[in-house]
Amino acid sequence: MTGKLYGVGTGPGDPELLTLKAVRAIGEADVLAWFAKAGGTGNGRAIVEGLLKPGMVELPLHYPVTVEIDKEHEDYKSRITAFYNASAVAVAEHLAAGHTVAILSEGDPMFYGSYMHLHVRLAGRFSTEVIPGITAMSGCWSLSGLPIVQGDDVLSVLPGTMGEEQLSRRLGDTEAAVIMKVGRNLPKIRRALSNAGRLGEAVYVERGTTPAGKSMRLSEKLDDTAPYFSLVLVPGWSGRP
Repeated sequence: MTGKLYGVGTGPGDPELLTLKAVRAIGEADVLAWFAKAGGTGNGRAIVEGLLKPGMVELPLHYPVTVEIDKEHEDYKSRITAFYNASAVAVAEHLAAGHTVAILSEGDPMFYGSYMHLHVRLAGRFSTEVIPGITAMSGCWSLSGLPIVQGDDVLSVLPGTMGEEQLSRRLGDTEAAVIMKVGRNLPKIRRALSNAGRLGEAVYVERGTTPAGKSMRLSEKLDDTAPYFSLVLVPGWSGRP
């Protein structure tokens, strides 16, 4: 008998936005695995604080590198690939021993989530269930009360890490957009929005759905400092009343 693997979406930040299924899976798990920077516990782990049963084994998966090296550099690629390989081995050992393992993923596991790197390495060998989570973008446009698309509008989800020229082009070719991975890319994102003529529409949301959450017009944000938990929304529905 081998254990079962759960990929658990923890949602955008508010613990009350965890699904009932996610709570059940965490309650059933023998082992709770979560990703974080070295020395930290990560947002996913913080969201489920209070749900852990006595005796649950925790398996921290600490990234060897985050933004210290460019993501296109061969050293980054080799180190992060080795990390995911080793993490999959560590999880597989628990599964092979018959343990149920829940791996936390901020937002949704299959949407820009680290979980998917382990999923593709393990799902073919062990019983697996992925539990979707409310995405950060959904939580943020709800927090802002911002209708995002309607009718035949096209919504583009863009990583702020892409090149400025490509970002500008894609912003100019869509009715609505969500720009993820803001952080230190905010100055570039501002320029791309301005180049596309969309800066005046853009809304900046920081730590959406958490007690520290806030949103504002990006044009009213006076600095270029943004945490990891932030994104930019460009609404569609140009004919809204």
